[in-house]
Amino acid sequence: MRTLVVGFRLGKDATSRQVTVLVTESGVMHRAHGPYGKLARLSAPEASLALTTPGRHFEGEQPLARPIAKLREHHATYTKKGYTRALIPPAVVRLAVEEHSHLPKTPHRELIQAFIGEAPTTPQPLEAAIKDFRNALGLPARPSNISWAPRERAVPPRVEAMLRTLAHGSPVTAPQRLPIGWTVSGEGVGLHVGTSGEALDRRAVIELQAALTAWLRFTANNSNPAP
Repeated sequence: MRTLVVGFRLGKDATSRQVTVLVTESGVMHRAHGPYGKLARLSAPEASLALTTPGRHFEGEQPLARPIAKLREHHATYTKKGYTRALIPPAVVRLAVEEHSHLPKTPHRELIQAFIGEAPTTPQPLEAAIKDFRNALGLPARPSNISWAPRERAVPPRVEAMLRTLAHGSPVTAPQRLPIGWTVSGEGVGLHVGTSGEALDRRAVIELQAALTAWLRFTANNSNPAP
């Protein structure tokens, strides 16, 4: 029986070391690492927590979700550590080796060696390999080429009321009892002292907003802030 896996092998020329990481269709992660040209040292296999951890915490979780996430994490971590040579680019391979078990306790060197010997060397991104792996198993894959935009947050009712005022073409002004006041309209923001005033450009308004937000947070626990 053949075993479907997705994985990669990265090398770090500066230290002549390499690492191989793969995930099997049953949700087991296998890793091997060591110097170039030497027999690799195998880490203990890591089975999916959805299969090994009893209880309700992982109930209903797809067994491959966490192993695939860890595959991404290992690829990013090793790349940051200088393992930038793709000795085996990310690939999906159906190996002519059967897994020992979906809950293995000992490393499976034959599986690692089969991956090294049978994996193609065609360059491709890790996400492309993961997508092929999920498709081969009939699992939903991440949609691609989706433009992302931040979701607008709901504004407080007071701000919503001011937005409506501006939308109707009317300005929002400070209470008239204040000797120092402000006016906000669709055309801009102005500050005034008595009969004298000054208009603020957008950059100045942004800075003022940041300063006021900082002040409000700084005095949030002060029941009697200084005037």
